[in-house]
Amino acid sequence: MARSVTVKVPATSANMGPGFDCLGIALDIWNTVRVETDATGFEIHGLGRGELPTGPDNLVARSFRQTFDEAGQQIPDVRFTCTNEIPLGRGLGSSSAAAVGGIVVANELLGQPLAKDEVLALAARIEGHPDNSAAALYGGCQVVVHDGERLITSTVSVPDELHAVLYVPDVPMSTMEARSVLPTEISVKDAVFNMGRVGLLVNALATSDFTQLAIATQDRIHQPPRQNIFYPMRVIIRAALDAGALGAFLSGAGSTILALTDGREMTVGYEMAEAASKSGVEGDVIVTKPTSNGAQVI
Repeated sequence: MARSVTVKVPATSANMGPGFDCLGIALDIWNTVRVETDATGFEIHGLGRGELPTGPDNLVARSFRQTFDEAGQQIPDVRFTCTNEIPLGRGLGSSSAAAVGGIVVANELLGQPLAKDEVLALAARIEGHPDNSAAALYGGCQVVVHDGERLITSTVSVPDELHAVLYVPDVPMSTMEARSVLPTEISVKDAVFNMGRVGLLVNALATSDFTQLAIATQDRIHQPPRQNIFYPMRVIIRAALDAGALGAFLSGAGSTILALTDGREMTVGYEMAEAASKSGVEGDVIVTKPTSNGAQVI
């Protein structure tokens, strides 16, 4: 008997400034994956249409197949329909959304043999970014750490009044290139700088103390070297803060800049776009919110 399953997965922003590879937050921007059994094909609607593969190499399809392999079950013939709202190559977790979407939809067809922590472990193995995958799967703000082979996650509460203003440049940023410029060693001074700000950021969110977010979102590990491949970063962040943003940072490996706000969203977005344009970069402004919802079957 034919069956269909539809899964929604949110966009995510990793690092949040100082939390390199260990902090991620889900955003109210969604990709949808629909699978129908006893059929074949692959359709993409929205972002990535004509750009993403529509065959077995698509990350959604690969993640779907690997989930069946993990369960030791025969992979069925299915038809995929993907509707994408998450920008590609902009540091908003499109790859993690694809991996999580493929796994969750397969797990649902299989009768949910994988627990959520197993879904996360598989997504991290497939896609390589557990901070994005955790936020995409669980929603909210997630702290992610490795304990040997295990991934440990912890949810940080996010105030309802917090908004996110995204400046999404027309220019993508290669994650591989953004990784290649990172230092192999950092000073104790810079490590302490970031560790203190991660603690401050988590506490600021948990206590709704927005006065600390501008300092709490500062970073000395990944943003300074990435400034060399995305020169407008600093001026866009500064424009956001000057316009009233509570804090601002490079989203994931970029190129999106995310500003946290609790008002003046349109002004902040306008000033970010104006600063980018003066630096020779055009793009789009998206006003959204963090979401406490992660991947969900609908």
